[in-house]
Amino acid sequence: MYKVLIAEDEEIIRKGIIFSVPWEEMECTVVAETGNGKEGAELIRRHDPDIVIADINMPVMDGLEMIRETFEEYHYGAVILSGYSSFDYARKAIHYGVKEYLLKPLRRDELEQAVREAASQSRIKRAIAAQHEKNEYIRSLDVPLPAAGANGKDPLIDQMLSYIQEHYGEKIIMQDLSEALNYSETYLNRRFKNAMNITFNEYLSRYRIRKSIRLIREGGVRIQDVAWKCGIGDYKYFNVVFKKYMGCSPREFMASVHGNEI
Repeated sequence: MYKVLIAEDEEIIRKGIIFSVPWEEMECTVVAETGNGKEGAELIRRHDPDIVIADINMPVMDGLEMIRETFEEYHYGAVILSGYSSFDYARKAIHYGVKEYLLKPLRRDELEQAVREAASQSRIKRAIAAQHEKNEYIRSLDVPLPAAGANGKDPLIDQMLSYIQEHYGEKIIMQDLSEALNYSETYLNRRFKNAMNITFNEYLSRYRIRKSIRLIREGGVRIQDVAWKCGIGDYKYFNVVFKKYMGCSPREFMASVHGNEI
């Protein structure tokens, strides 16, 4: 149900709107009413309505000022009412983002159509806000890595971490480290797990995804190339690994970072 707030200082008109419009048929419910703009702004902040119907001329604060204060922050569609055919009023309303401007005396069919248009505007505003919030969240994502040396300085672990940093873009298997460091694979795996609290392969995967995040944020690289540059190679497998750690696909992350539609 769309939440409706009505701000109109003439009680007979306000009550007429409340009791003459078939709100339920329009999937709407009136959540608040007021006779002045200042209280209207407070009610908008309290109820976060989907539709605001407001008279321009009200005491304490007029309808346009009420909308100016709240329209950007809250995701409602507005219907402005006026007893005057004033171009200046209409111009200000359009400037603030209002699309529906009705002259008194009101016709019910025009009011109902304006309410439908305001509901549509609210849906669009809320969808855009939700997408923006999602994009901001995705941009902030990262993959945590345990700090080296948390359990004391270990030269062997430092060597293993250095090997990852130098060769993460290549195919790495534990046999390579075993040959490079002259320790058995079993011993290296156990030593790494004890020192870092995660397995070597898990650390390597996280490190590669962190590198892929940096490449995507820098831009100018195709997803397929990112997969190869960070050492995972196969795009489909890269997609699976990325989504495991980030909760979204590489393409979604790229779209959010660079401000494109997902």
